[in-house]
Amino acid sequence: METHISCLFPELLAMIFGYLDVRDKGRAAQVCAAWRDAAYHKSVWRGVEAKLHLRRANPSLFPSLQARGIRRVQILSLRRSLSYVIQGMANIESLNLSGCYNLTDNGLGHAFVQEIGSLRALNLSLCKQITDSSLGRIAQYLKGLEVLELGGCSNITNTGLLLIAWGLQRLKSLNLRSCRHLSDVGIGHLAGMTRSAAEGCLGLEQLTLQDCQKLTDLSLKHISRGLTGLRLLNLSFCGGISDAGLLHLSHMGSLRSLNLRSCDNISDTGIMHLAMGSLRLSGLDVSFCDKVGDQSLAYIAQGLDGLKSLSLCSCHISDDGINRMVRQMHGLRTLNIGQCVRITDKGLELIAEHLSQLTGIDLYGCTRITKRGLERITQLPCLKVLNLGLWQMTDSEKVR
Repeated sequence: METHISCLFPELLAMIFGYLDVRDKGRAAQVCAAWRDAAYHKSVWRGVEAKLHLRRANPSLFPSLQARGIRRVQILSLRRSLSYVIQGMANIESLNLSGCYNLTDNGLGHAFVQEIGSLRALNLSLCKQITDSSLGRIAQYLKGLEVLELGGCSNITNTGLLLIAWGLQRLKSLNLRSCRHLSDVGIGHLAGMTRSAAEGCLGLEQLTLQDCQKLTDLSLKHISRGLTGLRLLNLSFCGGISDAGLLHLSHMGSLRSLNLRSCDNISDTGIMHLAMGSLRLSGLDVSFCDKVGDQSLAYIAQGLDGLKSLSLCSCHISDDGINRMVRQMHGLRTLNIGQCVRITDKGLELIAEHLSQLTGIDLYGCTRITKRGLERITQLPCLKVLNLGLWQMTDSEKVR
């Protein structure tokens, strides 16, 4: 005897609807009253982020979101007051305002006028009119915040970081990408080095300082002393840090991922500092550090052999460096050596022989490799991602 879908209990329908994407969930709710009731069950919408264009008043919008248990909101365009969202979503957990260029300190100040204990994540990336004034409001009323994204907020200064360090004691992730006014003083605030003014955000686990050009090795000293629980640190494009700064980081036992991409003053000596310390890194990116060469690969094999991901794009490494490294790096899963123009088929053969767990490799712009080397790489049993980019087969290879 066949059972029609209309005979299913609402709990089973809700379980099925939970596997649909957001658009199809909404379509299912329009089929009939029974499906609507099942589709509005909170389990169906668990973890869903509502993406909204706030253009005109819609009295039913927020009651509908709350009825479905939606507590994560992204504002795609903001033509109404932000307070409209805050008042409508009493238990909001995540608010994404990334790219809302017209958001001002005044608008944010009108929205955050009392404590919002439920809010855990706030994304203000590319809200370029936001200044330290808004960070004062956030520190005062969003004390439960765990994730704060400020990438591209170029008007923020060290004073703003002092306010964050004063009010956001539960912060776990902070993104300060391209906040050009920040200096060592601000990082000192975050790390609790100015204890007379603020305790600091000592629970930070992820810190992104990409393209903060005023930072020097002193910032790394502050980080190593105060942010001892840090797991991810992104210092890419920070041209002011050097090998000496890496010596400070070399004993951060909690650190798992370090991004030094395009840090022009990092050399083999800095990699030696990292390898000789007590780090247990699983991910390291030194791409476009043109002072990093084969000697760094020897240091990595000696002291950073627990790496799962290693990026060396455009570094001055050769087959000799690959030979020094691969024999100790059996757990490596991802290797990016794009634009390393000294790598030949010999290097690929060494990789294929020793890195049997490799799932992804970037060979973009490696112009000296041939079909022979690629055939060896493609025989790796776990390989899923292979980026060849500018590689071209020679005429002689085509004939063969």
